[in-house]
Amino acid sequence: MNPPFDVAEQAATYASKSPQDILKLAFEHFGDELWISFSGAEDVVLVDMAWKLNKNVKVFSLDTGRLHPETYRFIEQVREHYGISIELLSPDAAAVEALVKEKGLFSFYKDGHGECCGVRKIAPLRRKLSTARAWASGQRRDQSPGTRSQVAVLEIDAAFSTADKPLYKFNPLANMTSEEVWGYIRMLELPYNSLHERGFISIGCEPCTRPVLPNQHEREGRWWWEEATQKECGLHAGNLIAKS
Repeated sequence: MNPPFDVAEQAATYASKSPQDILKLAFEHFGDELWISFSGAEDVVLVDMAWKLNKNVKVFSLDTGRLHPETYRFIEQVREHYGISIELLSPDAAAVEALVKEKGLFSFYKDGHGECCGVRKIAPLRRKLSTARAWASGQRRDQSPGTRSQVAVLEIDAAFSTADKPLYKFNPLANMTSEEVWGYIRMLELPYNSLHERGFISIGCEPCTRPVLPNQHEREGRWWWEEATQKECGLHAGNLIAKS
């Protein structure tokens, strides 16, 4: 395996390169230690690109326990389509039980989604990434007006690195637009979440996701009761850190 590289230098070098070139760089340095994050939405494009470069690609997805039935079916469809394992990360049962016991099933409508996401998403992801050297997400700059417009194609993960263990994060789709992503899906006839046919664009947990109207931004369908420019759950906290 090649030694770690200069992140700033490589991020600048690969800033305008194709997603496939960025993934090639990731596999070149991290091989089978690179994990692909799959949310059950349009980042199936990332899975497809990675699988075509490495049939042994490692993929994980967060199972919060609150996903749409269509999302669970889609995850299984992708698993079968590529013949790969998709590791589902579940939240700690005791932590979920404690939260629900204290605040009920829908506390996020009153006090924000941060606490619930912390239990159901951030903690399982942190547990997973503590064992990883590098991961790749399907983040794109056009996904959020307030938090993702400066997403780098490569970075040190500010949220999940530790003092003695840097975590490398690749965002190969950063420069792709929603139109380009869907052009790729249609051209190659990739499987996709059937919720997209019902007006859902950005798909998360069922209670916190709704369809958007024509000309609404996709993130308006997520946590719609909260301030529009800060719609992140914490999985990509570096986006907010970079803008502070």
